[in-house]
Amino acid sequence: MSTGIVVGSIAAAAAVFGRSWHKPPARWWRLVDEVTSYESDLQRLDDRALRKRSLSLRFRAKSGEPLTRLLPEAFALVREAASRVIHLRHFDVQILGGIALFHGRIAEMDTGEGKTLTATLPMYLHALVGKGAHLATVNDYLAARDAQEMGPIYELLGLSVGVIQTPDRQDQRRRAYACDITYGTAKEFGFDFLRDRLLLRRMGRTNDDFLGDGSSQRWDDSGEQPVQRQAHLALVDEADSILIDEARTPLIIGSLGDKARDQVVATYNWAAEHAPAFVEDEDYDYDHDTRKVELTAQGRQMMRALPAPDILRGVGLIDLYEYTERAIKVHRDFHLARQYVVRDGEIVIVDEFTGRLAEGRKWRDGIHQAIEAKERVEVTVPTGQAARITIQDLFLRYRFLAGMTGTALTSAREFRKIYRTRVIRVPTNRPVKRQRLPTRVFGTSDRKWAAVVQEVQELHAKGQPVLIGTRSIDKSETLSRMLTEAGIEHCVLNANEIAKEAEIVALAGQRGKVTVATNMAGRGTDIKLGSDVTQLGGLCVIGTEMHDAARIDRQLYGRCGRQGDPGEHRQYLALDDEIIRNGLGPDYADKMERFGVQTDGQLDRYVRVFQRAQRKVERKHLRDRKMLLHHEKERKKMQREMGQDPFLDTAE
Repeated sequence: MSTGIVVGSIAAAAAVFGRSWHKPPARWWRLVDEVTSYESDLQRLDDRALRKRSLSLRFRAKSGEPLTRLLPEAFALVREAASRVIHLRHFDVQILGGIALFHGRIAEMDTGEGKTLTATLPMYLHALVGKGAHLATVNDYLAARDAQEMGPIYELLGLSVGVIQTPDRQDQRRRAYACDITYGTAKEFGFDFLRDRLLLRRMGRTNDDFLGDGSSQRWDDSGEQPVQRQAHLALVDEADSILIDEARTPLIIGSLGDKARDQVVATYNWAAEHAPAFVEDEDYDYDHDTRKVELTAQGRQMMRALPAPDILRGVGLIDLYEYTERAIKVHRDFHLARQYVVRDGEIVIVDEFTGRLAEGRKWRDGIHQAIEAKERVEVTVPTGQAARITIQDLFLRYRFLAGMTGTALTSAREFRKIYRTRVIRVPTNRPVKRQRLPTRVFGTSDRKWAAVVQEVQELHAKGQPVLIGTRSIDKSETLSRMLTEAGIEHCVLNANEIAKEAEIVALAGQRGKVTVATNMAGRGTDIKLGSDVTQLGGLCVIGTEMHDAARIDRQLYGRCGRQGDPGEHRQYLALDDEIIRNGLGPDYADKMERFGVQTDGQLDRYVRVFQRAQRKVERKHLRDRKMLLHHEKERKKMQREMGQDPFLDTAE
């Protein structure tokens, strides 16, 4: 995409989203100059004197001096520390982004503009008051990476850094939260909050008795203590993914249900065994908008006639209908290597937005158990709810909330309405040289994949590195087989190859490298170009399908053309792609598929069909989020009126 295209897209966004996003105000630019004015003075200090200067700021902050007054010197200290220990100096636009984050904004910074380094500025300043600062990432890998890479900056300035990882024990988590700055995922922050709340209820203590709240009250010797502090600052990386996309996903801690385990397991297994025999439009109706399955009269009669083990005699007929409908839905809508994988005898969800494994997460309403039965792994007993919180509720608890992402403008109104914060568009440090090549549309997926392989062959022949994005694990492996048959050496990055992620990413920008990836290669992935790649046109990114959200496509293409480097991207589409069925319905999708089979050559004029389908899917997801948030608001209101805890008294 050329610079002109970038500017044009921003202007178009302004026309669509009105005043929901803003340019940085002039006074912020003056603050940038003030930060720079400290630079020569700080450069003359040795490391010990620099830390002493930082400790002085900490004393002033804890004494009640406004952080706004400390901002220029604090940001200058971080910039100097970064220059010394990681040999990176904050650009002026990164200082500007840090100011936006400090003031509780959502900063849209182009991919490759150094959001990780920018985040150190507000994190340090807020941490000075001694109440803790949390940085939430989309996965454990990024949390650990960012904490390791940025940790030396904070440590030079006398602050401690902790990181939360999914396998961590309670004592490890408590130490991490006790640090001045803590990196982790939104999921782990949320579950730790719920576990602490359950613990406090069990111990008969108030919900305010958290670690570091200033209380002189000692805990008993039982070893059980909350791990978290009070919610002070949350800075959310990839804010649109966590605060918008993940807002639909509640975090739930389960409690054992009332039904006998053996009976429940047997019912799930029985339903899974017979689900493939049911035929759409004969035995069941399927609503393509809500994705709801409902047995017809014929289907119910068929189900009643099925042989059933004695253990099912105690299960009500209405419940059997529900189990069967759930099993049918899973059979038709949930596919191995797309929505989930089987790992060590367990069903692990593949996050649709990031392409990564969502360890510890389960689908609700019995869907997860139905998938376990389908794949013939151990069926976990469905649970009630001991504690529950949505991502939205989690982050609205923080006194200060800010976020950063490369794709915030399209969600600007939603950020303003739900989180009461505006989006600030931060300019790039260098002009963008990313080129958008014309989209290619084909009648069938087979023709599309063949064309992708052909272009990869041409690019590979001249040594230009290529990154190919796919929507699912199975499609990445299908393309991998085709490239192997064509004699093209390549790497595959998906949820099954997570152990090799760092190695694959490190080499993806080198001359002649071809990388096939799911969305794992999107958000948070920084692909460095080899020294001899620039003259070849930089990294070429090829998208092989449209995703349900345009933001995900933009994140993938943002892997190229970073920090003024050259780069190019192109999208390949087919008339039988999933997005048309999801957005425009089965009848229209079937019509396009028939047309595609009968038509040879490229059909580039049909690209608007895909854009229309994507917009419809985005609008549907927005409606779903609004409905969920409305229900959550009403539920919490009702429970508070009844004197209940909305996070703990959460019966389904």
